Amino acid sequence: MQTNVLGYPRIGSNRELKKANEAFWAGKMSLERLQLTARELRRQNWETLQAAGIDLIPSNDFSLYDQVLDMCLMTGTVPARFKPLMESLANVSSPELYFAMARGYQKNGYDSTAMEMTKWFDTNYHYLVPEFDASQTYRLFYNKCLDEFKEALSIGIHTKPVLIGPVSFLLLGKIKDEQLQIADLLDKLLPVYIEMLQSLQQAGATWVQIDEPTLVLDLTPIEQSLFQYAYNKIKAAVPELKIILATYFGGLQDNTALTLKLPVQALHIDLVRAPEQLDHILSLIPSAMQLSIGVVNGRNIWKNNYDQSLVLIKKAIAALGEERVFIATSCSLLHTPYDLELEELPLQKNWMAFAKQKVNELKELKQIIAGNTSLLALNQAAMKDRSTSSIIHKPAVKARLAALTDTDDQRKNTFGIRQKVQEEILQLPLFPTTTIGSFPQTEEIRKLRADLKKGKIDQDQYDAEISKAITESVRWQEGLKIDVLVHGEFERNDMVEYFGEQLEGFVFTKNGWVQSYGSRCVKPPVIYGDVERIAPMTVKWSSYAQSITNKPVKGMLTGPVTILQWSFVRDDQPREDTTMQIALAIRDEVTDLEKAGIKVIQVDEPAIREGLPLRHADWQQYLNWAVKAFRIAVSSVEDATQIHTHMCYAEFNDIINNIAAMDADVITIETSRSQMELLEVFSVFKYPYEIGPGVYDIHSPRVPTVQEMTELLEKAVQLLPARNIWVNPDCGLKTRKWPETEQALRNMVAAAQNMRIAIKEHA
Repeated sequence: MQTNVLGYPRIGSNRELKKANEAFWAGKMSLERLQLTARELRRQNWETLQAAGIDLIPSNDFSLYDQVLDMCLMTGTVPARFKPLMESLANVSSPELYFAMARGYQKNGYDSTAMEMTKWFDTNYHYLVPEFDASQTYRLFYNKCLDEFKEALSIGIHTKPVLIGPVSFLLLGKIKDEQLQIADLLDKLLPVYIEMLQSLQQAGATWVQIDEPTLVLDLTPIEQSLFQYAYNKIKAAVPELKIILATYFGGLQDNTALTLKLPVQALHIDLVRAPEQLDHILSLIPSAMQLSIGVVNGRNIWKNNYDQSLVLIKKAIAALGEERVFIATSCSLLHTPYDLELEELPLQKNWMAFAKQKVNELKELKQIIAGNTSLLALNQAAMKDRSTSSIIHKPAVKARLAALTDTDDQRKNTFGIRQKVQEEILQLPLFPTTTIGSFPQTEEIRKLRADLKKGKIDQDQYDAEISKAITESVRWQEGLKIDVLVHGEFERNDMVEYFGEQLEGFVFTKNGWVQSYGSRCVKPPVIYGDVERIAPMTVKWSSYAQSITNKPVKGMLTGPVTILQWSFVRDDQPREDTTMQIALAIRDEVTDLEKAGIKVIQVDEPAIREGLPLRHADWQQYLNWAVKAFRIAVSSVEDATQIHTHMCYAEFNDIINNIAAMDADVITIETSRSQMELLEVFSVFKYPYEIGPGVYDIHSPRVPTVQEMTELLEKAVQLLPARNIWVNPDCGLKTRKWPETEQALRNMVAAAQNMRIAIKEHA
């Protein structure tokens, strides 16, 4: 029986990749140094897996920015707007084109917007969306998978190259021309894949992992047929190469028979998310096919329950024999932190496993199958320790949840009534301007928080500096003529971590970083027990900001679903129950903000779409409790208090009814990268609430012009009533630099003023 790891974190245990990328972008690191850092991280990963005795070690799972973007460059799937830049490059392995596609490009006479970005299935990882148009040609532009396979070989490690499969690559992209058929695109793309696979076969690769995660989605008959077509072609072209077809994040369900007919040597299935699929697959699997069973959770940090995993492993062995079974991670370990050994946690550490420990769990499960009972006994003791711990359950929290009534998620009056009251009180102009919440976090601000934690400054010194930063930001916003201000969130490390640190039931790591996109890393809190708010969390600084200006200042909170989604969540009770506990905590904070005189309160839910189950049949149950949780969080306020929410990088078409059911007075969304495409569904639906379609992309360093933003707002006015349109960036500005932020916001305010003049002239 062999062990199989689908992928490994790539940012480095100390976020070395993040630091190297950002230094390179800032011109403070050479390309050679960046590449050296990347090679060192790959070597460390491969040697870690080799030392743990893993049989199938992945390569090409490393990426400087994003694995889907890698696939775009490898296959030459380069959007037309980047072709002039591509043709000007002498060296295709240079990352200039690659980073331009990811981040936008505005120099040397070129000005191109970045590719769209959206969530990778139901994770908090973002991928760059491939673009397909009629003019696109495909070729092996950069054979990264071969280069990294050879790189591993050069240090004596034989790896299993990993590729995103051709069908999933197409299905996860966006077809820009209506006349294009996906089957025609597959015909053009397959020769490039075959060339890559042939090069790997010639280089000595034995196994190649091809990821087709879209096989766990609802597929049309045409989409299903693409898999059979593609893999028949691949099998004919590389008959000696052994392929593991990898699926994850869900069960195959109605795609099971199709998948088991594909001419591949092994199939990987996710038995963490869908353990129920094992029996059906074992009853249908061809006699020549091997099965990789994902029993170690690649998406959470809890220690594996060996008793539960062994039931699945032994069932597979009984049906297939040990030689046909791989025990594996459920998916890539990209979604987990590096190494628990770097942490100094209290009691909860004995309940956890990070990527390095999860690799060891595979090794131990293999040893237990071989007869090592002492390892099993140690694991059983850890499971018992957690299940019987007195710090997990709080009777008062459970009682409050049980006491919720049908009116606790209802505002006092409908939006039509509330809007008139809010207009009278806030006295905002047409196209009111605001930002999403955070402003750039400078080195000085980060150092300030670090010095407080280390005891280098006391609380009074810290508060004085934060007050100064907030005052400066308020005066700066007033000078820009922004209509609804924010305090800037200088005191916050992360939009979830900040709240988790003040809520009971959370514990925090020091080095538990995971990649969100590109160089953006997050350190998710761990929800280990019942959640409760002990004291106000944001009232102090929101109240201070409001006290120094006559303009409205937004209170800024993170919503219950987003706190859930962006944390490592306890797995010993339903996610719905945990979310409702968080909603009650946020409700208490909303109530206190209103009492403190805050008239505009934003409760961000960027992850509500992300949490949607992958199968349509499961959507409504989730949406019912997700929407209810938001409404519980905000419905205690009076009509005069304006409730905002923010969502980003999501397709809303299928859930627009549920977005409306959230009953938020104002929603702000990301629309700049899609050129307002996402706004069309709000128009067709006749969305009754106010909406702020983001007019510039904060994930790119380029500064959009006044004309660009004005044109986007002109598109918005064609779709929505001018009365209901807000003007704002598409997300928070925490990761940006001050000079570009100031110019972009100055342009944004000018665009709003242009629209006010235009509407007045047409009145």
